[in-house]
Amino acid sequence: MSDTGAELPPPDPIAAQHSARLQAAMRSEIDAAGGAIRFARFMQMALYQPGLGYYSAGARKFGAAGDFVTAPELSPLFSRCLARQCRQILAEIGGGDILEFGAGTGVMAAELLLELERLDTLPGQYLILELSPDLRQRQRHTLARRAPHLLERVSWLDALPHAGLQGVILANEVVDAMPVHLVRFLEDGVAERFVAWNGRAFEWREHAPQADLQQAVDLLLDELGTEVFCPGYLSEINLAQRGWINSLAGVLQKGAALIIDYGFPRHEYYHPDRTAGTLMCHYRHRAHGDPLILAGLQDITAHVDFTALATAAQQAGLDVLGYTSQAQFLLATGLTEMVAQLDPDDTRHYLQFTQQVKKLTLPNEMGELFKVLALGRGLSERLQGFVLQDRRQRL
Repeated sequence: MSDTGAELPPPDPIAAQHSARLQAAMRSEIDAAGGAIRFARFMQMALYQPGLGYYSAGARKFGAAGDFVTAPELSPLFSRCLARQCRQILAEIGGGDILEFGAGTGVMAAELLLELERLDTLPGQYLILELSPDLRQRQRHTLARRAPHLLERVSWLDALPHAGLQGVILANEVVDAMPVHLVRFLEDGVAERFVAWNGRAFEWREHAPQADLQQAVDLLLDELGTEVFCPGYLSEINLAQRGWINSLAGVLQKGAALIIDYGFPRHEYYHPDRTAGTLMCHYRHRAHGDPLILAGLQDITAHVDFTALATAAQQAGLDVLGYTSQAQFLLATGLTEMVAQLDPDDTRHYLQFTQQVKKLTLPNEMGELFKVLALGRGLSERLQGFVLQDRRQRL
């Protein structure tokens, strides 16, 4: 987590004023807490503070004009492959709904619905859980432009629906944006990282871990051994994901949840060589390691511990149905066949799509770092996306 703030382009005056307002709210919270707040709370405010956080305000975040590009923004082939997996699940349970967490610009929702229409497997409803009014507006605009005749199937939610959902839950790059706690391993224990204000800028403080975090650290040490964590080893622990998985389990009556994100199984996440953790910030297509700057103007993420998700799911009564890389999932759900159907004589479009395929599948692009985890209830068929490769034994 290196500090590279000096290399980043400065925000314009309007953005700087916006950031200053969020900083003021953070400083008030720090003062009220006695001088420091847990990093997870700082990250929560940086991303989700109403009207001010990165995902709650109106700044452009996705695509070429934003701070990063997601797979659905990169290529429609991603959503079309995902639609084929949704078709299998919906067919097995005799129809149902789709619930998408954090639908970004709405591109994935539009492409999914169009492809499911072509496959004659439209869901009864397409539900989007989106808390940002700005993103809701963009999603509605995207759907009205790309799939206007299907817009009536789409509904926006402020909270999870009541128990009884039958269908598919989609979470593409959702878990990586959950607030995480930071821990640094010492010679004789661990320290939790807090954030303070020194009169000019935010800075790190370290204190003894609070009880919830200490318990999680103890479990890690018992499972992986103390030799993994050399003195100074810095990493993240996501305490929020267990509650999120429990909420999914409480909602899903029959069907599957597909979680797509970048990350590792636990033994790779907490690798002896990964001494600086995975926390990363994204600002104007530049990645850097300082989460204490550009409050509200940059994305803050951490890789996903997929073992933690799978364990939480099993404890919540869900089945772990599959785990594989994004590349293997897309190939299993028809990516090769889609490319074969392209017209090679249409050189521009053919080259465009083949470049997209490379970014989606090559190991040095998104193909290996991004994983797909399937959790479910009431399904008996092997899911199509995991036929070529299933890595559940590595979790």
